[in-house]
Formats: sequence, C-alpha cells, structure tokens
Amino acid sequence: MKDSQINELRDVYDAQLRGVTAPGGSARVEKDGPLTRVVGWHRGFVTGPRDLGVYGAELDALITRQRDFYAARGEAVEWKTRAHDLPADLTDRLAAAGFVAEDSETVLIGRSADLAAAALLPDGVTLRRVTAGADLQRIAAMESKVWGEDWSWLADDLTARIENSPEDTVVLVAEAGGQVISAAWLVFKGGVDFAGLWGGSTLEEWRGKGIYRAMVARRAQIAAAREVPYVYVDASADSAPILTRLGLEAVTTTTPYVWSP
Repeated sequence: MKDSQINELRDVYDAQLRGVTAPGGSARVEKDGPLTRVVGWHRGFVTGPRDLGVYGAELDALITRQRDFYAARGEAVEWKTRAHDLPADLTDRLAAAGFVAEDSETVLIGRSADLAAAALLPDGVTLRRVTAGADLQRIAAMESKVWGEDWSWLADDLTARIENSPEDTVVLVAEAGGQVISAAWLVFKGGVDFAGLWGGSTLEEWRGKGIYRAMVARRAQIAAAREVPYVYVDASADSAPILTRLGLEAVTTTTPYVWSP
C-alpha cells in the first residue's frame, strides 16, 4: 500500500475512532473539554482527538484535572496516546504529571473482505460464539493464566458490553477437550467503517498452530457480512508481524500512559 493510502487510512481512523462507545453496565462516558473519559471500568480511560488544541500551561491543567479526578475516586487511569498526536509534547507533559508509559502497540488496519478467509483450525479445536456468564468467566480465567495476573474483571466487562449492545460485541472462544485455549472479540461501533479486533490471547502450549489466524479470519468474515469495510487492532510486538503477513497495514503506534494512586 502506498504511503498516501496509509495516510488516508490514518485520517479516517482519526476521524472515526477517537471517541469511546458507551460501555454499558455501571460505566459511563464523560466529556472534559477536548477529552473523552470513561468512569466505572476496571480503571479509568481517557482519549481525545489527534490535536487537543491546548498547549503549555493549559495542557498541563487539563492533564492535572484528569489525574486528580481519578485520584479522588482512588482509581488508576489510562491516557491513550498515538505517535502522531498533537501537541508533540503531550507525552512529555503526561510523564511530568506522573503518568508512566506502558508497552507501545502498533495500530493496524485491513480490509475485512480481504481477510475473510476460511478459519482453519487444528484437529480437535472448535470455534464458537459465546454470551453466557460462565463462558465469559472461563475466558477471564484463561486470560489470567496467559498474562500471569488477575483478569477476573474481564468477565464483568464483557458481560456489560454484551448486555449494552448484544449485536455489536461478538465474543469467540477456541476450545479443545472442553478447555478454553484462546479467546477474542469483535466490536462494532455505529456509524463507522471499522470493527475492532480485540483479545486474541492463546494459551502458550497452543500457540503457533494457526489459532490466532483463524480467530482473525472468522472475525473478518463477520465484519464483511455486516458490510463493515475495515477491521483494526492495537497489536502487541508478538501479534503485529502475524497481522502484517495477513495483509493489515500499520498506520501509527499507540502507547498507554497510566497514572496509579
């Protein structure tokens, strides 16, 4: 893909995907100047347009206000940044206010129709859509094992998303021998040309067998059937090479800056 086409994709990404879909459950979305923030998730979340349009002391005050808002609630908060954000010193000012950068990820975009190949799975592995609470808890337990930390909050998060917008959150599991070995979900947002590829974690002993690729293919099939032209993902360093080989294009990087009480 030519640089001009990648720039066009990034522009559409900026225009359509900088807000936050109402998460459902007890969580709510609020505005503070140019920012959108979520209250009531497992930790706070802040995002904004590419150009915040505030600078210097005014930007410092905006950052401090978010930090202090979540501090009063006793909650951590993630400020989602992208490499092409403005002002250019945003991340420096976040760091000065006590926000700490976590691992960067690559934002990749692909055409859903191009990615909607057959979902080829190893023998004995099945793929199905789930909505039941028991299945979502099994996913959270699998994610906790993969990441070596407590992801029990994920079951409640997915439950709220499904209850709030059942047709726009598609959760898939891969199973073998009655065990959840991988999970991923596809998130639609009304009025945009993108569906989000989220999750995609697989137990270590099942990696390298094509399950991740099958998850991408099945979700692309669903997006294409809904006539949503693009899928996008914030990909880890492990996942980005696989997705690039599948045909997704890197348009920017994203780095969460996190403040914790």
